[in-house]
Amino acid sequence: MKRRSLALLLCLMLVCALAAPAAAAQTGTSEDIVILYTNDVHTYIDGPLSYDVISGIKKELETQYAHVLLVDAGDHVQGTAYGSMDKGETIIQLMNAAGYDLATLGNHEFDYGMDGCMQIVQWAQYPYVSCNFYEEVNGVREENVLPSYQIFDCGTEKLAIVGITTPESFTKSTPSYFQDESGNYIYGISGGEDGSALYADVQAAIDSAVAEGATKVIALGHLGDDLSSQPWTSAEVIANVSGLSAFIDGHSHSTVEGQNVTDKDGNSVVLTQTGQYFGQIGMMVISAETGEITTGFIGSEEILEPVVDESGNPVKNEEGNDQTEVVGYRLVSDLYTGAEWCSDETVAAIKDQWIAKIGEQLGTVIGSTSLTLDNYSADGTRLVRSQETNTGDFAADALYYLFDNMDMDVDVAIMNGGGIRNEAVTGEISYQTCKTIHTFGNVACLQTITGQQLLDALEWGARTAGTGEECGGFLQVSGITYKIDTQWPDSTQKDEKGVWIGGPTGGYRVHDVKVYNKETNAWDALDLEAHYNLAGYNYTLRDLGDGFNMFDGAINVLDYVMEDYMVLANYVQAFEGGVVEASNSPLAEKYEGLLLDYSTVDGSGRIVMEAASRDTEETAPATQTPDTTGATVQETVVQTPVEAEPSSSTPILIIALASCAALAALAYLFQKKEH
Repeated sequence: MKRRSLALLLCLMLVCALAAPAAAAQTGTSEDIVILYTNDVHTYIDGPLSYDVISGIKKELETQYAHVLLVDAGDHVQGTAYGSMDKGETIIQLMNAAGYDLATLGNHEFDYGMDGCMQIVQWAQYPYVSCNFYEEVNGVREENVLPSYQIFDCGTEKLAIVGITTPESFTKSTPSYFQDESGNYIYGISGGEDGSALYADVQAAIDSAVAEGATKVIALGHLGDDLSSQPWTSAEVIANVSGLSAFIDGHSHSTVEGQNVTDKDGNSVVLTQTGQYFGQIGMMVISAETGEITTGFIGSEEILEPVVDESGNPVKNEEGNDQTEVVGYRLVSDLYTGAEWCSDETVAAIKDQWIAKIGEQLGTVIGSTSLTLDNYSADGTRLVRSQETNTGDFAADALYYLFDNMDMDVDVAIMNGGGIRNEAVTGEISYQTCKTIHTFGNVACLQTITGQQLLDALEWGARTAGTGEECGGFLQVSGITYKIDTQWPDSTQKDEKGVWIGGPTGGYRVHDVKVYNKETNAWDALDLEAHYNLAGYNYTLRDLGDGFNMFDGAINVLDYVMEDYMVLANYVQAFEGGVVEASNSPLAEKYEGLLLDYSTVDGSGRIVMEAASRDTEETAPATQTPDTTGATVQETVVQTPVEAEPSSSTPILIIALASCAALAALAYLFQKKEH
């Protein structure tokens, strides 16, 4: 009898011991690691998804998982008035309140100058990491400015996250920010013409983290997958290093839920990127049992309800269908299984107060338009970095008007396409509207340049035209027209930092350049030996932005005249009654042949895209499609959903029951033998 009791007691003890992990999993202590991630938010904080929501999601996940991290892959302090009005301070305050654990620097973290970048790092209550951003003295590399990586203790795993900053920061921010007053570089971001310097820094960081005890290494990079970013893309880094398990990316605004890329040793690395502007939130789950990495997105979906009249009857629209209105939002995801909607009240209060303050400061209406000023095609493709748009025309004309109205002799105005950020603009125009077009706070200036410098600038800006909207330096113009032969291969010369150092070695893609003559109202062919007064922003003309180094030596006529969004506002207010129509520009009254028509998104015909159209004896070499990464890329999307906790306990229960039966059988045999 005693032996039977002992057997039953052992069975019950084993069942309880084995059932304990299942019970723990159901009370929020899963040992799986969860990483929430964002990239290229660019201060778009006023949509359905924002910092209050990601904070709420993190807190919700912390009730299910023991290890939850929140990280950002760069470009979070610049983009709209919500960032530029206080140089990112409130954005960092929001990220602090949301509970970010780590971030890396994107190229736009440098847009407020190096002092501004370092101030951002100081404001943050979380670390910034970058393995390839360093100090430089007399051309010699010194110590890294920031730690290369951060290690997090996550149960049995020591998770290292390595930060990587794009070498394009030199040209896609402002190169002068990395220099001293004499033009000597005092900061560097490793890249190398063949990418080897970047790969070496990433590998060194991985090796150091492993030596420090890291059991798993993830890259948090701002590199992207644009062809123009080669050889510094995330896939190329993966292909040339070993030891990474995953790569959380940014910079190219790409949507990559989960892509397997083969590393230097033939192992598969998960690459992911969320897109842009808080459109969705990334979620990565690392299985504590198998080490498998699963990625997915958390998006938002409108909750619609029918619109009814006072009698409770459905209100119909013009097509006779029931009208609906948005009454809220729900979270949608194949991976996240928490609450339908989350929002941290503390973070929401900071956000709402800041949005209201900016709205009050910039909400003053200064004009209107019945047109649609845009940079996107009907299918949502962004055009302004690869062809003329009516917003590009408008922005360049605003610069032209600024100096012309000051009685300055201006011949040409240029506006880099990367500095024009708006989607469709119509209806009322306020200062805030102008801020959505120009978000960077650059300042207008006027320089005297040669025709050769102007041709080189147009060629540099058009170097990727016809292959996508990869070049932020594509030039929207006023006072000139030009054509681009998109089949003629680019052969412009640049240094290892992506800065222009010489014109094309194989002939110009840009041709048939004509400059508007104010005295004759005619278009004259560009004279390479002549001098022209060029209006633009200091980013392009003075600070080597987008690599425009051909203006070195230009004569400065007038600088620091007006901030970019105020240049636009100044132009809007110059229209009669502030009403912007297709062709009623104040410039039209003085210059009838200046091509001032904003009626279509495609612009007024100042920039003509042609393919092999030139009448020339010279034959352009065949255009070759470059090897994009040198990496083996598999299209498999890693999006296996995480199993619900109850199902994960089923095997444990089966083992417990089997063990109990085995013990009972042993006890029975032992008892039988004794008898």
